[in-house]
Formats: sequence, structure tokens, C-alpha cells
Amino acid sequence: MAPQNVVLETRLAGLKLRGRGKVRDIYEDGARLLIVATDRISAFDYILATGIPDKGRVLTQMTLFWLDFLRDVVPNHLLSTDVPAEVAGRSMWVKRCEMIEIECVARGYISGSGWKDYQRTGAVCGIPLPAGLRESDALPEPIFTPATKAQSGHDENISFERTAELIGADLAAKLRDLTLSIYKRAADYARARGIIIADTKFEFGIFDGKITLADEVLTPDSSRFWPADQYSPGGAQPSYDKQYVRDYLESIHWNKQPPAPALPGEVAARTSEKYREAYRALTGKSL
Repeated sequence: MAPQNVVLETRLAGLKLRGRGKVRDIYEDGARLLIVATDRISAFDYILATGIPDKGRVLTQMTLFWLDFLRDVVPNHLLSTDVPAEVAGRSMWVKRCEMIEIECVARGYISGSGWKDYQRTGAVCGIPLPAGLRESDALPEPIFTPATKAQSGHDENISFERTAELIGADLAAKLRDLTLSIYKRAADYARARGIIIADTKFEFGIFDGKITLADEVLTPDSSRFWPADQYSPGGAQPSYDKQYVRDYLESIHWNKQPPAPALPGEVAARTSEKYREAYRALTGKSL
């Protein structure tokens, strides 16, 4: 039986379940949606059997912090945090937006899939980069590297030109400029608090004809957060995210096929603390 402070699934009476994602349960009530962040965690595209204590609360509270921080830059989908008691602290009522089917990714450092693209082509999403960059190096300027959902469920990096073909040149340009503006503002704020935001992804929708920031925003699940005092380019960096989980799964030589294994209590606890640390550093508050 899972510990009481771990929520793996919700069932809310009187609300229609719209769907369950890897982390979120989404309910609908007329023109609004209730987004509930559970403590589920996925790795290598599979949801693990073990939840991470307080993960959903961190994701929700951090998103609320950033929505407030960015409120004068871009409209957002938040309606209310007056939510059912059993999901208090880990859920929010939001506007039902017409979502734009593009993942808007900003990169200030070369890492992850961007590093793999660069090694192969010398570019990321068709954007040429200087020769000789090391893994985790800062880029000369942040870049917009959009992605789309492939049929397999993986994010697939695409060029800006392809983005323009999919959603129109005007909207693509607006999303690029907005994504980079938000990223730069958040990255400057975070750096002053000891965290490097190496990259992050945003999702936008249209509400009342306006581009609206939606879903989670600048969390450890949607971003690569690195402790600035440990930054050392030339390889992978320590991070405030699923690092302990991935390291553990690699150490047991899991074949990355179902069923996904459970996590030892220590791995779940250390991962939980990493999420909380990021929240404390960025907001100055504890959960």
C-alpha cells in the first residue's frame, strides 16, 4: 500500500474524468477543466509503480508561482485554486483553451536531444551552432527549438520552417518570440537564485482569440534545472529532476519494457527532496 502522502490516482465524485496523462488527471466541468498533478513519475516513457512524495504539489505550486511571475508578459489559463479538498495544493481550475499542437522549447544550453542533434549535424532543429561546443555549454543566445508529438508519443524536434507550415508563419513567429522572452526572463530570475534553467518547454493555447500560456510552467518535469554552483560544462550536469530515478533504473539494467519496476524508498525520498529543493530555491518558500 502506498504511503498516505503519495497520490497515484484520483477519483473525484461529481466531476467527469476527461483523461489521465503520465502525471496529470484532468476533469471537466462545463467550460472549465480541473488539472490535478498526481505523484506519478515516468521514466523512459513508462509510468513507474512508485510515486514520489509531494511531487504533484511541487509541480502545481511552482506553476502557480511562475504564472503569477509572468502575468504581465502573457495571459494564462488559470481560473481558480478553489478546488476539492482532497486535491488541494495539487490542482487548479483552468480555462478550456484551444491548444496549439506544438511544444515550444527554449534552449540556453546544449544538452539532451539538442546535444544529440548537434553531435550529428552541427545544428539543433536546423539552427546552425558554433563548432566545438561541449555538452552543457551555454549557447551564444537562447534558441527556439519546437517539437511536435509523433505517433509513438515521443516529442519530435522540428525546424521553425516546419512549424510555420503546420500552424502558419504569423503564429509560429509569435510563439517563437514569446517563448524566448519568457525563457530569458525566467532564466535571469532563476540564475540569481542559484539555478540554471538549461532548457524548458511551454504549451500555449488560444482563448478568446489570444495566445494563452497553459499546462505546467517551468517545473522540474518540463525543464532542465541545474544547480549553478555545480555547473561544469563538458558532460551531463547534476539536476533537480528525475536524475536519481534514471540512475537507479540504469543501475539495475532494466530493459525499459513493461512492467516498469518499483523504486526503493530511498530513491523516491531523494527524488522528492530534489523537487522540494528546486521549489525552495526559486520561490523562497517551503511546501
